[in-house]
Amino acid sequence: MPVHLKSAREVEGIRAAGRVVAGALDAAGKAVGPGKTLRKLEQVCDEYIRSQGGYPTFLGYRGFPAAVCIGVNEEVVHGIPSHRRLAEGDIVKIDVGVTKDGLIADGARTFAVGKVKPEVLALVAATERSFWLGAAQARAGSRVSDIGHAVQAYVESQGYSVVRDLCGHGVGTNLHEDPSVPNFGKPGMGMKLVAGMTLAIEPMVNMGGYEVETLGNGWTVVAKDRKPSAHYEHTLLVTAGEPEILTTGD
Repeated sequence: MPVHLKSAREVEGIRAAGRVVAGALDAAGKAVGPGKTLRKLEQVCDEYIRSQGGYPTFLGYRGFPAAVCIGVNEEVVHGIPSHRRLAEGDIVKIDVGVTKDGLIADGARTFAVGKVKPEVLALVAATERSFWLGAAQARAGSRVSDIGHAVQAYVESQGYSVVRDLCGHGVGTNLHEDPSVPNFGKPGMGMKLVAGMTLAIEPMVNMGGYEVETLGNGWTVVAKDRKPSAHYEHTLLVTAGEPEILTTGD
């Protein structure tokens, strides 16, 4: 499928959706704390998104039953919010998609719940750092695999592993577009990046091995060894120079 390069009007629309993504994550982050249910965090996001004229993209997508994806500790992605209560020392991953005026942005963060073990906080920090190193490669003329190579090289240098069964993706007019953006690989491979591409880059980093499995609900992906996992994501625009992050509150 050919990659759809976004027009200036489409980029502005994705940026508008991205501001809502950022606002929803900010609101959810303020609500995170021991005793809070995952369903309450979903509600906070859902209400914020709708208050800004957006729609939660994930709701009903391929049958997904919730407005946002929320996972705890070893849950990597695609967690279904439940009445589970957060506990001191947990990490919680919140992944938000927003459709606004027909255009889509996608973003995720990992939040600490109360006092978290230093080694788990280090995992969360390394995951965010790996995003920025990967994103720096997202410029016209680079290859898709340059992004993943930068992520993998840093993550593995810190003693962690990158999930290989899931990856980032194009986004904007649809939630998942070409190209796929793996978080690992050799540099200089894959599709050449062109100005006007909009990508969701999203390292998923495990404290243990990279192997994952899907729970019986058909959605929630967990680290196979049940060690903690972190997730960090932004939607960005590829340009001739520095990439532009579209999922910010600016």
